[in-house]
Amino acid sequence: MKATTIQQIRSARLVPVVVIEDAGAAVELADVLLAAGLPVMEITFRTAAGVEAVSKIATQRPNMLVGAGTLLSAINVRRAADAGAHFGVAPGLNERTLEAAAQAGLDFIPGIATPSEVEIALDLKCRFLKFFPAEQAGGVNMLKALEGPYSHTGVQFIPTGGVNVHNLKDYLALKSVVAIGGSWFVDKKLIAARDWAAVDRLTREALALAQAAGPKAGH
Repeated sequence: MKATTIQQIRSARLVPVVVIEDAGAAVELADVLLAAGLPVMEITFRTAAGVEAVSKIATQRPNMLVGAGTLLSAINVRRAADAGAHFGVAPGLNERTLEAAAQAGLDFIPGIATPSEVEIALDLKCRFLKFFPAEQAGGVNMLKALEGPYSHTGVQFIPTGGVNVHNLKDYLALKSVVAIGGSWFVDKKLIAARDWAAVDRLTREALALAQAAGPKAGH
């Protein structure tokens, strides 16, 4: 991971996980997030619009750090890199996708949920990891347990999955948590309806909570 990418995510403390059906709404969404003070976002490749959405944002809003999520194969990694994504994210740990990301020069955040997966990631020189599905995998208490044997390695986590406005401060209070991933403030229904006022309000609320939370990982 490039130091600049890590620093931008660390500064934001919040990564919106976006599922978008209409790429035409991508730049509008980016503008709302930027205006609210959030210059990072992850567009998932769960829909056919994902690649085009990443491309539009990367070319038209260069001040937005745009990532591509749900990259489950080397092909998707290459498509994300070709579209101009600044980083890639996966829910799991797949050595082939990591190799593809390295070949494409794409910063990559693989997902883990267990100590064994953390050790595999460390062996593959990955220290910036998505903890997924966070709540279902043990939540804050699981991350506290992982900090014990692994904090000295410099591993950092972005918990995603079940993280919301009610528990984000608990996650961000952990020294190993650099940021959290969430979708409640960029809900796909709000995007489909282009309810940008609601997205703006929810984003500002989430950002205020995130910025007021505990110590930032790596500081």
